[in-house]
Amino acid sequence: MERIRGGWSGAGGRPSRRTILRYGSALLPAVAAPGLLTGCGTDPATGVGNVLRVSQTGDPKTMDPQKQGDMVSMNALVNMFDTLTTRGRDGKLRPRLALSWKALSPRVWRFRLRPGVTFHNGEPCDAEAVRFSIRRLLDPKTKSPIVELRYVEDVRVVDRHTVDFHTSVHDPILPDKVSLFGGVVVPPRHLAEVGDAGFAAHPVGTGPFTFARWQRDHELRMRAWEGHWDGRPSPDELVFSPAPNASSALAALQSGGVDLVAGLTPDAAQQLDGYTGVTLDHYPGIRTSYLSLDTLSAGPLRDRRVRQALNHAVDVPLLVKAVLGGKASEVPAMIPRGAFGFDHELAPFTRSVPTARRLLAEAGHPDGFRTTLTASNADANVAEALSGLLARAGVRATVNLLDPGTYAQRLTSDNHGALGPMYLAASTVWTLDGESMLQSNVRSDRRQSRWHHRTADRLVDLEELSVDPGTRRRAFSDLQRLIKREAPFVPLYQLDNIYARNDRPHWKPGSAGVLDMASAEVGR
Repeated sequence: MERIRGGWSGAGGRPSRRTILRYGSALLPAVAAPGLLTGCGTDPATGVGNVLRVSQTGDPKTMDPQKQGDMVSMNALVNMFDTLTTRGRDGKLRPRLALSWKALSPRVWRFRLRPGVTFHNGEPCDAEAVRFSIRRLLDPKTKSPIVELRYVEDVRVVDRHTVDFHTSVHDPILPDKVSLFGGVVVPPRHLAEVGDAGFAAHPVGTGPFTFARWQRDHELRMRAWEGHWDGRPSPDELVFSPAPNASSALAALQSGGVDLVAGLTPDAAQQLDGYTGVTLDHYPGIRTSYLSLDTLSAGPLRDRRVRQALNHAVDVPLLVKAVLGGKASEVPAMIPRGAFGFDHELAPFTRSVPTARRLLAEAGHPDGFRTTLTASNADANVAEALSGLLARAGVRATVNLLDPGTYAQRLTSDNHGALGPMYLAASTVWTLDGESMLQSNVRSDRRQSRWHHRTADRLVDLEELSVDPGTRRRAFSDLQRLIKREAPFVPLYQLDNIYARNDRPHWKPGSAGVLDMASAEVGR
């Protein structure tokens, strides 16, 4: 990896990172000065066995797995709650609570469950528990933000270890969708006894770790469960702590307060590279970033030529090298490599400022135009760099940074223009299927759609509902080619999963980067 400190100039005299950022506003620091990395952090616990301490960017929103829908919460909860299926480190779908599954008909999926599994309180995890869990998830009273099971109408018990999922239409990737958020099974008896609030205060699952205590915004502590069906995990205790400030997380890593820091940005990782006692690991990831363009409101972005110009202007390979330290790979048309439906024959846009300027002139903007680029302040560096790249073609995009909470609220609101004409977004395609990347922002009637196209709607229906995998793959290819031609997005890159650790933990994530830590080996 090439270190990027004071500046970099690529082949052909391409602009340095500093030059790119200078087109926008000042670069925000990703981590504090190196001197701060040894002065704070919590002392490691002693006398409590073999403890693995993990830090990620935030704290879970709740201990109720069916009332959250974010990766930070799920990263912690997946250690206490098993799912029906799971993703292996090789990306393949594998059994978990369900041993097998098959489509009995276009609208019925049958799952055969693992016998002998119990919840942490001894309650059986059987077909009745699965039926209760899915019905609870779908009940409007639960107010679950989990949307993946929107086609499920009911779950029916066949026998003690067999359930049928009945859907309104064929859902070809239902087994994939129950590998994380929608696949959690909760204990009916315990919930009946303690209610939702009691369950959230003391969650009971079937996972490899049991709940010990949660001090909000400080730490979540779990203990290894001897009775887990897949065997006892290696760590005696697992501790999650929030670290929204990267410098404090890295200081805790050096002091021994944490063993593994997840969710590092490439910029933060680069600044930590070379510190004694810190090892940086990065693995190919599936989280995919893009710019969403408002093609529906009045303004330049209604013109396809303008949208194509933006794609030519944004030099993604340069962005990846100069800002992301090479820890990402270019995406040609939204769907990332490794996901079903990715079209290997589709090439990205050529990166050419002259082509961008020519298209803008043809569209009536020979001198460019002004616009706004909205992003979470967690993505400030990338947003500023994008603004700089667009400026070279004459598009002067003022960066509007929002705190993550405000950004998320506007992103999921009914107002499709709440984030302005152009916003930077990302999606973790944890199902490893292109549907998960496109489901919310392509079809005209979807929550984040800002592009209405009849052919796109028809292709979305084909890839979401078809029984035949070949039909789905062709629909995905046609959809990606249409997206490239009409350019309602500026596809950017899929980001590597980056971790910093000391020499205690040995663990490798899957491409989604889920922090399921039962497989971790931890030194004393």
